[in-house]
Amino acid sequence: MRTPPSAGVLSCRVLDPVNEPVVHAEFAVTDVAGRKVVVGGMDPFGSFMTTVPAGEYRLAVSAEGYTPYRATAVVGENALASLGDVTLQVARPPELPSPGDWEIEPTHSSIAFTARHIGLARIHGRFNSFAGVIRIADQMEHSAMHVVIDAASIDTNVRMRDDHLRSDDFLDVQRFPTLEFYSDRFVHKGGNRWAITGALSLHGVTRTVTLDTEYLGLGNGMEGEVRAACRATTELRRDDFTVSWQTMLARGIAVVGPSIRIDLDVQVVRKG
Repeated sequence: MRTPPSAGVLSCRVLDPVNEPVVHAEFAVTDVAGRKVVVGGMDPFGSFMTTVPAGEYRLAVSAEGYTPYRATAVVGENALASLGDVTLQVARPPELPSPGDWEIEPTHSSIAFTARHIGLARIHGRFNSFAGVIRIADQMEHSAMHVVIDAASIDTNVRMRDDHLRSDDFLDVQRFPTLEFYSDRFVHKGGNRWAITGALSLHGVTRTVTLDTEYLGLGNGMEGEVRAACRATTELRRDDFTVSWQTMLARGIAVVGPSIRIDLDVQVVRKG
């Protein structure tokens, strides 16, 4: 394999504890100053090979459900620096919250959304007022949650746009003052990944929605209280909830995209 002048090749193969390739693993190569040089994923055999300028590098390999792997490699000119087979160890999942009622702590939580504007830019917003409770069962899969969002608290940092979003063209907050999500289906997807499926009521319509959730574990707050945290995402199609207002530009491009991405960062605190 020919390489550019003053360059070499770095490679390795990533395996799980039973010697099967971890095809969803990702790698990142940084230089000695910590600057990212190249990132990427594995081929169908769990391997990667990349050309870099000759020098010393730090390699990090990560995959969902596994403990990250880190190594140092020196790549010579017109030479192959192979780390051979790297075995990732299964990561211990974070401790789950104890059974009981846990309240969403709004000061350290956010419900944000992203929409496409005229097919180009992304418009970011959030809801500033919401409340919710998660009832953790003895078996996490039997848990339930209920979240209520104040529709009028929508905030994109532009007053005119926010007033339009509150109008009957969009959320119609006079008729539908809240958005509500209720779920009693928690499905473990492996590692720290969960699927939380429930009913979302928005604009007078109720649809089934699944939150792709990453559980982040437990921690202690400033007053010693136990907190649990997670991140979650989903995508909603506006037409599914009859939020169908649309204006087209002269080129046939929609002013507002058909789908909305929802991003949640949530901390909960044990009630009582």
